[in-house]
Amino acid sequence: MDWQTTSEDTVPSAPVTEADVRLLRARPPATGAWRDGDPVGGRRFGSFGAFTTESGAVLPGIRIAYETWGELNEARDNAVLILHALTGDSHVRGAAGAGHATAGWWEDVTGPGAPLDTDRWFVIAPNMLGGCQGSTGPASVAPTGYEWASRFPYLTIRDQVAAQVRLADALGIERWAAVVGGSMGGMHALEWAVTHPERVARLAVLSSPPVTTADQIALNTVQLEAIRMDPRFQGGEYYDLADGDGPHRGLALARRMALLNYRSPIELNQRFQRSWQSGVSPLGHGGRFAVESYLDFHGNKFTRRFDANSYITLVEAMNSHDVGRDRGGVEEALRAVTATTVVIGIDSDRLFPVDGQQRIARNIPNVLGDEAVVLSSDFGHDGFLIETEAVGRHLRLLLDS
Repeated sequence: MDWQTTSEDTVPSAPVTEADVRLLRARPPATGAWRDGDPVGGRRFGSFGAFTTESGAVLPGIRIAYETWGELNEARDNAVLILHALTGDSHVRGAAGAGHATAGWWEDVTGPGAPLDTDRWFVIAPNMLGGCQGSTGPASVAPTGYEWASRFPYLTIRDQVAAQVRLADALGIERWAAVVGGSMGGMHALEWAVTHPERVARLAVLSSPPVTTADQIALNTVQLEAIRMDPRFQGGEYYDLADGDGPHRGLALARRMALLNYRSPIELNQRFQRSWQSGVSPLGHGGRFAVESYLDFHGNKFTRRFDANSYITLVEAMNSHDVGRDRGGVEEALRAVTATTVVIGIDSDRLFPVDGQQRIARNIPNVLGDEAVVLSSDFGHDGFLIETEAVGRHLRLLLDS
């Protein structure tokens, strides 16, 4: 296997290793969630009291897992918040290892001397509420002593930002030097800047829309149905199943569908063309096209580090995104942003096309360059993670503004 690992939360240049192959030969667990008792890795935890969602559901207590790099200065004004994409987590920087299934997803952007320079900035990256890498989510144990599972409440983007506000308060950060988010994390970043403009000095929105459109909801819906139709999903009550008996087939299929939205036709066609995965012909002789095996590899690997219920929770939260809801519309809401802002889109992004970023940039009062930055890339939506040199250049300009 010689393709490269890709997609929203992996390091795009890392080759498939023998460890990957060994891992994928094992039976997948019922859930790939991080669980209490697993190695902590670089995580820290903030625990908070009762949390009421927009819909009125109450979680008796919540926990937010997060990681940090750099040092908070005495004035507490050098903190930068990084908000991850749908299937990302708090592990922005650092090697894979105990507690972290994958290496840091933004290594080239975050660290000493990097655009998000940890010699200068105190960088914080939380795992979002509803996630499965240490923050409270469906795989967490409820007060009953069992996982929340299907009883976990519906969350919105605004609920997740409200949880992040609690973390900021606990850390004593009254105002972020910058809030940076890509994809679903960009939805959170926008919500921060609209809901709490006085707490966001600078804002970076990458490959994210002002509202999740009907087309995007439709694409998400078929992914969720793929999970729910897996007989082993069992209505979300699968946590006590043995390895290999959980809803891994439905979750892997959902991941394959999503991957097609993250990449561009240009990149897939150029990379794979009509090549075969082996010397056996796929034309009636049982062989496979290379692109089929590529999708299978990533779908199967994903089940080792993610949770099916959490995937549903987070995608439904993404569907809730509408920065203009109950605020007089998108344009009116964006005019409330006071942060100095950079908005970045990718010209080949078919998940969140650049017209969304252009709409954001047209309506936020203080945008660097007065318009969205549109980067040219063959990598589609994942370009905001792969084109790190170009993205980093614009983040430096923002942080120096």
